[in-house]
Amino acid sequence: MNSSTPNLHRVLCIGGGPAGLYFALLMKARHPALDITVVERNRPFDTFGWGVVLSDQTLDNLAAADPETAKLIGGEFHHWDDIQVFFKGRQVRSGGHGFCGIGRKRLLNILQERCLALGVKLVFETDVTDDQALAAQYNADLVIASDGLNSRIRQRYADVFDPDIDLRQCRFVWLGTHQTFDAFTFAFEETEHGWFQAHAYQFDNDTSTFIVETPEEVWKAHGLDKMEQPEAIAFCEKMFAKYLGGNPLISNATHLRGSANWIRFPRVICKNWTHRIDVNGRKVPVVLMGDAAHTAHFSIGSGTKLALEDAIDLANEFGTGHAIDEVLTAYEARRSVEVLKIQNAARNSTEWFENVDRYTGMEIEQFAYSLLTRSQRISHENLRLRDATWLNGYEQWLAGGKPLPPMLMPLTVRGLTLKNRIVVSPMATYSAVDGVPQDFLLVHLGARALGGAGMVFVEMTSPTPEGRITPGCTGLYNDEQQAAFKRIVDFVHTQSTAKIAMQLGHSGPKGSTQVGWEGSDEPLPQGNWPLLSASALPYGEQNQTPAQMTRADMDLMRDQFVASAKRAAEAGFDWLELHCAHGYLLSSFLSPLTNLRTDEYGGSLENRLRYPLEVFRAMRAAWPQERPMSVRISAHDWAPGGNTADDAVEMARTFKEAGADFIDVSSGQTTRAAKPVYGRMYQTPFADRIRNEVGISTIAVGAITDADQANSIIAAGRADLCALARPHLADPAWTLHETAKLQNRDVDWPKQYLSGRDQMYREIAKQQQLAAAMAAGQRPAAEESH
Repeated sequence: MNSSTPNLHRVLCIGGGPAGLYFALLMKARHPALDITVVERNRPFDTFGWGVVLSDQTLDNLAAADPETAKLIGGEFHHWDDIQVFFKGRQVRSGGHGFCGIGRKRLLNILQERCLALGVKLVFETDVTDDQALAAQYNADLVIASDGLNSRIRQRYADVFDPDIDLRQCRFVWLGTHQTFDAFTFAFEETEHGWFQAHAYQFDNDTSTFIVETPEEVWKAHGLDKMEQPEAIAFCEKMFAKYLGGNPLISNATHLRGSANWIRFPRVICKNWTHRIDVNGRKVPVVLMGDAAHTAHFSIGSGTKLALEDAIDLANEFGTGHAIDEVLTAYEARRSVEVLKIQNAARNSTEWFENVDRYTGMEIEQFAYSLLTRSQRISHENLRLRDATWLNGYEQWLAGGKPLPPMLMPLTVRGLTLKNRIVVSPMATYSAVDGVPQDFLLVHLGARALGGAGMVFVEMTSPTPEGRITPGCTGLYNDEQQAAFKRIVDFVHTQSTAKIAMQLGHSGPKGSTQVGWEGSDEPLPQGNWPLLSASALPYGEQNQTPAQMTRADMDLMRDQFVASAKRAAEAGFDWLELHCAHGYLLSSFLSPLTNLRTDEYGGSLENRLRYPLEVFRAMRAAWPQERPMSVRISAHDWAPGGNTADDAVEMARTFKEAGADFIDVSSGQTTRAAKPVYGRMYQTPFADRIRNEVGISTIAVGAITDADQANSIIAAGRADLCALARPHLADPAWTLHETAKLQNRDVDWPKQYLSGRDQMYREIAKQQQLAAAMAAGQRPAAEESH
């Protein structure tokens, strides 16, 4: 790659960490005429870390970018495949993870030596306090701000870079030891004040990194905030002595005193990565790189990875020969997305370690699985690729006998047993007439009951005519509706092995609107009916203002919910859910954004819960005791001043005390101001927290799209059921088809479809064999190429 670099002659890298050094050597190797200087405040052999970890994938990226440097680094690596978890006196070990460790000092020295060999100028022991003056001194055409976590350049131009820095909840100290570990080791130890964890890995022949981490409150409770360094190290040595083999723990941050050794991880996100400064009358770009631009928690080992891949990306982009502005725009656009993906995974990982206590009720088997999949980037089938023997053993342990895909394990709640953990989520079809379900709903729900799911949910159904969302929504307030629902229930019970659930809810301020494909949440052009809500607040500017419920309204509505619950029981429904989410009537009481009442039903969360709990208790009393009952909540309003995950935990705890068996954990849709952070399984962390903090079963819902995700959620104990909506709209037999992809037959097909089942399994097996052969570089056999 020797493409020209228009208007680029002199490059200045401020900061001699991995990002600055690697970018400098890549650019010099590809464009030898460039004048490149790296300025670093420390001496060449100073470093204040121990080892760094890179995955096999990152090594492949390095090899593609510069084979010679990759070879030098690879020759110094200590490689391991296993992860070992120690917890409550037991241990679990799994393989196939593919990591490499190298001393941070050695990595930097290799990069420094490679820079010098290529002709990059390295300037050490120069503390840069004025980047503009230094850029003018070197007459730079490009400045790389690779000055690390505490970047002065990022701080100086904060109004442009717009950094968001979040100090996380745990304290950690970065130590070393001459105890060697043959696996990446996680060790958990409980004290009278809480849990500590160690992250340990070997990075050369006789040295390992040993990071000790604990929540801030536990750190303070032990007085570590007041201990000098030797005393704190002795404390850690005593706690983790069983893993150290008599070797001491060592600090190389001797320049720090006392509690300064223990830091809180700062998560850094910058809205913008480039800025222009004046250099000798020219506007010269300054580009953030590495920790100056972003950080990712050490628990997924990605800080150095991100820095090196930043350098690769920008160097590659310069190889296109485009003008500098185009290069920098493309770099920032692409890398910011890739970094965000890593940061999202790192956030999940960080929160797992911040809340270890949440998972300590688990046996080590599930605790270790939860740890391994904490970032949600490693899935169930990915673990099978890494270590099939271990995962098979875990599936057998989880199922208590024959190993099963976790989503196919049965579940018993009260007197009801579901054949598996997949639920067809409630989905509005807007196909009722005067609240009466028509044949479409019979076919819709019947097809999905035949499609393999353990249970199908009816769409939100109103206890009153005015509680419907649209004129096409279902109701359960008269005999005709009850009879129509009984017809559907009877079909599900006689023609399938699925169960069927009723979800009751009142639309509140979101009622009297158009059907979804005409104008979701928008009011009817004519024929609107009066609305009720916790407060007289419209859902949107075009929506009508609801009346604030009086106590008489509440009494009547409670009784109408109870009457509908009784009708649902008489119709034969197996499960009942109360909808308290998404801005509907009961949700309008729960959210502080929609409940502005000044009486005993407004203000504190305890008050806001009062009426929904009253309705739930009355329904629970009327609903058969042997049948389960759940509550759907919005676990986060995704809007300033709204409910957060902390509030959701309290809601769940209160509903549990009132007799709820499950919490169906959704989020948002309570206000038009909501700005959810979407992504794969983005609501599952809320279900995880509620399940494992409150001790109540949960249903995970939201952007769950395949069996791999469902299996991971169930296996990790993040939820007990997985509800899927859109995938079931596209494929009524989603469960059957996803199980076929796993080549597993522990799922019952309707006998009428057995010949289709057998053909599907054969065809999928052929496709998988062909894909495996292609991946292995083999030419497929003639009979497989048709």
